[in-house]
Amino acid sequence: MNDTIAAIATPFGSGGIGVIRISGPDAFSIASKLFSKRKSRFETLENLESHKVRHGYIFDNKTMAVIDEVLLIPMKGPSSYTAEDVIEIQAHSGTFVLRAVLEEVLSLGARLSEPGEFTKRAFINQRIDLTQAEAVADIIAAKSANALKFAMSQILGTLGEKIQELRERLIQFLSHIEVNIDFPDDVAPFHPSENEIQGLTDVLEKCREYIKQHNDACFLKEGIRVTICGAPNVGKSSLMNRLLEKDRSIITPIPGTTRDPVEEGLNIDGVPFVITDTAGIHQTDDLVEIIGIEKAKDHITASDIILYMKEPGSVFTEREFEKIVPLGKKVIFVVNKIDINEGNLPQLSEKYLHIPTVEISALLNKGIKELKQKILNLSIAELDMEKSPVIPNLRHKKALEQAAESLEAALAGLENGQAEELLAIDIKHSIDSLGTITGETASLDILDNIFSNFCIGK
Repeated sequence: MNDTIAAIATPFGSGGIGVIRISGPDAFSIASKLFSKRKSRFETLENLESHKVRHGYIFDNKTMAVIDEVLLIPMKGPSSYTAEDVIEIQAHSGTFVLRAVLEEVLSLGARLSEPGEFTKRAFINQRIDLTQAEAVADIIAAKSANALKFAMSQILGTLGEKIQELRERLIQFLSHIEVNIDFPDDVAPFHPSENEIQGLTDVLEKCREYIKQHNDACFLKEGIRVTICGAPNVGKSSLMNRLLEKDRSIITPIPGTTRDPVEEGLNIDGVPFVITDTAGIHQTDDLVEIIGIEKAKDHITASDIILYMKEPGSVFTEREFEKIVPLGKKVIFVVNKIDINEGNLPQLSEKYLHIPTVEISALLNKGIKELKQKILNLSIAELDMEKSPVIPNLRHKKALEQAAESLEAALAGLENGQAEELLAIDIKHSIDSLGTITGETASLDILDNIFSNFCIGK
């Protein structure tokens, strides 16, 4: 934490502006040694006024030649991203020029930052909590408007504040227990009131609510997995291309053209999906086709929604359907090639009449808009996006599950007259589990794992 770190904070490649970020105790002195307002000769700046943009030039310290014309932004700590002294240099974006400026910064005593080290310093310096730090990565990785909305809610501290409220209620309850443990002769025996017990129950219900939010809406980060399946040559690849509005899958009249699953991202009204085109499922002795069919079955099992395709003239049989589609999966029955034969369409058996059906012609682009709407409705039918402002990631979910488990044990202990020492252990476990979400009780291993997934410069 005593080092001054530096890195290129923008993607490599040609562009209008590239940013070099410097943070640490020597940031201002390093900037003053390589930045000058004049291009004709180098003039050391004695005073860099915080949060004031300066136009000037970066010089090579050895040759005193101008490297680039730049804007320099000094930010005195703690009023900066890392809460340390920070310098940002806005240069022209090109791999060589940015590396040249960075090498000058490093030659003056800074070291290259580790992945996520700027955000890690912001967390360690208590400018942000761990949920806000993770939200930085979520904003960068957002695949839809809704994913961005939830990440922004998190970076503003919404999740951290709610978790901290729960921890404070548990800490207050724990303090009553510990007073009785430490000073049994000075206070009345511990008998929690109905309000205090209800407080524990409320915290438990909140933990369960957040866990359910993750289960309902974790797709906003990764995308809802949709798999297209059916017999060979039923039009799966044509449908894939129509949904994506581009030629992603190879289409030929020869059955079995698709062997390996073809996967692509799709956004429908702000909700991200991952669409997979699979090999046609049928009986075959071809070893390559057999492998492709096994891969198709793996994708079907892992998918959230299945588009089960048939064509006019074929028959829907329960046995065939149940061999392909696992029990309990969300399914849309898609009848393709209605342009060839609008009559003689396959009909669902009585057992499966609840499955939504869409008739399409992938060739003529008929019914595709209706199918997209069905996919969207089926995926978010039970999710009230407006009432779910906080969506925990998988790490948060596991911590909430641990907190809930400890609270359940504590409430059971209260009913059974468990010893105060054992109650205190369960409540403290719950407090610590919630603390790993905000970072207050997170181990170094957790922190290292989180920030190692950031890019260098963030």
